[in-house]
Amino acid sequence: MKARFFLGTPEPSWLWRPHPGLAGVGLFVSRARLARRSPNRVIPAALHDFALDSGGFTELKKFGRWRTSAAEYAAEVRRYRAQLGPERMMWAAPQDCMCEPWVIYGRDQHLGPAHERFFHGTRELRGLGPGDDEQDLLTAVRIHQRLTVANFLELQRIAPEIPWIPVLQGWTLADYLHCVKLYEAAGVDLDAVPVVGLGSVCRREDTAEIAQIVGTLSALGLRLHGFGVKTEGLSMYGEQLASADSQAWSYGYRKRKIRLPQCTHRAQTCGWCLEGALAWYERVTQPRPAPEPEPEAAPWRQMALELPAA
Repeated sequence: MKARFFLGTPEPSWLWRPHPGLAGVGLFVSRARLARRSPNRVIPAALHDFALDSGGFTELKKFGRWRTSAAEYAAEVRRYRAQLGPERMMWAAPQDCMCEPWVIYGRDQHLGPAHERFFHGTRELRGLGPGDDEQDLLTAVRIHQRLTVANFLELQRIAPEIPWIPVLQGWTLADYLHCVKLYEAAGVDLDAVPVVGLGSVCRREDTAEIAQIVGTLSALGLRLHGFGVKTEGLSMYGEQLASADSQAWSYGYRKRKIRLPQCTHRAQTCGWCLEGALAWYERVTQPRPAPEPEPEAAPWRQMALELPAA
C-alpha cells in the first residue's frame, strides 16, 4: 500500500499525547469530537500531524442536514488550527453531503437517532416539504453534489488560509465524473490541489465497484483520499490512492469484544485504546512478506505397468 494512512482516533487528546508509537503516524480526527471541548478551554499544541474530518456522515445520519453554517464551521476550524498548530494540520474536509441512498431517503427512523441503523433522511436539506413527492435518486444525488461544491467554494472564500480539500460525492461512477465537471465549471482545478476526497464509499458492500471508481478517477490524475476505506479495499486499490483513513479497528475490537493482553485499562475491550489502535495500524500498514516460492515438483515420468506373468 503506497497511500499515506491516517489512523482514525476517537480521542482528540491523542493529538497532544507523547507516545513513541505515534511517531510518524498521521491521525484522523473528527471535528465533532473536538467540538465537545468547551471553546473556553485552550487546546494543547499537537505533537502529531493530523487531518480534520467534518463529521458530515454523523450530521446527515442523525439530523438529515448541517446544523452548523459554513461561517460557524470555518471559525471552529480556524481556532483548532491556531491552537493545535498550523504546521500540524495537513488538511480539513468541507461540509460535504454524502450520497448513499439510505442517507438520502432515510432508514429505520423508528429506532431513533441513537441507534446505529437509524438514518434521518435529507428531505429538508433538499428543499422538500412534508407533502412534497420524494425525488428520484439521480435528482437527489445532483442536489447533494451541488451543495458539496458550493460549500467548498464558500469555505475557501471565508477562510482561504485553511487547507480545505474538495470532495467528490456520488453513487455511481457517472455521478463522480459529473461531480468532477461541477468543480471544473466552478473554476476548481482538481489536478492542482494536493488531495481530493472521495466520499460515499466507506459503507458500500461492493468493493469491486469502489475499485472501478477509484481506478477511473485516479487515471484522470487526481490524488485521491479514501474516507473510511476498508482493509480489503486497501489491498485492492490502495496503490491508486494518495491517502486513506480508517477507524475500523475500534468497531472491530468492540464488536468482537477483543481486549489485548498487554493492555492495562479497565475497559472490557480495546475499542478506545491507543495501544490497540497502534497494534492494528501496524498490521495494516506493514508490507506483507512475499510468499515463499513453492518447491519445484519432481519431473513427471510415466510409471511402467507390470503385468503378472501368464
